[in-house]
Amino acid sequence: MSRPLACLMSSLMLATALPAAAQTPSGLGDLVGARAGQAEGELNRRGYQPTDRSEVVGDGRMTYWRNGADCVSIMTRDGRYVSINQAGRSECGSGGSDRSNATAIAAGVAIVGLAAAIAAHNNRHRDAGADHDREYQRGYEAALHGADYDANHETEGYHEGYLAGEDEGQNRRHANSGWMQNAPYAARQACSRRADEFQNRPYGSSVPIGMRDLGRGEFELTMATGPYRSLCTVTAAGNVRSMAPY
Repeated sequence: MSRPLACLMSSLMLATALPAAAQTPSGLGDLVGARAGQAEGELNRRGYQPTDRSEVVGDGRMTYWRNGADCVSIMTRDGRYVSINQAGRSECGSGGSDRSNATAIAAGVAIVGLAAAIAAHNNRHRDAGADHDREYQRGYEAALHGADYDANHETEGYHEGYLAGEDEGQNRRHANSGWMQNAPYAARQACSRRADEFQNRPYGSSVPIGMRDLGRGEFELTMATGPYRSLCTVTAAGNVRSMAPY
């Protein structure tokens, strides 16, 4: 990892204490270990909506989700849900179902997507520098959260980061669409992991954005890894048959 990227990731990983006495709700235990970008759709189907509360905790990000009066805290690390714990009702704050779609898409995936985007960007630009990385981060997060383009404070890094953030936001919207949820969960998970390996990106960087039912329990998923695309042929049980460039 380059020194500017290492400094950026260190700034993202400010440590705070985890709550004690945590317990995973029985109806969500199967999502622990799942990829954040896809598990969000599963949470929505089970009645959970993201709140406005999100915070960096150690080397991950904690987000809070509400289902009626119930509140859960979810720790995301390296693109996966590493814990889902029951939380107090007050911890979900006053946010909820009125939260913008763009913000909901960004919850829990910003760190992984940003790290992968900066790494790829600096590889192309031969390590652009810490100031450039900070501007890239500013643009990336603005686009991912649906903010308007800041033309008054535009820089090269901000512009390139904003374009990358728009790509990532679009990828996540497609991945969480009703159409993509028709593909078996195991197939989506397996192809996401294989696409990360295929594109040499951190786990959690890839999401499915297109699906074709090939019949006989097999599917062809179009995978998005930032701006890159690949095709994954997979069974409903999650056995990847092939992986190829799009």
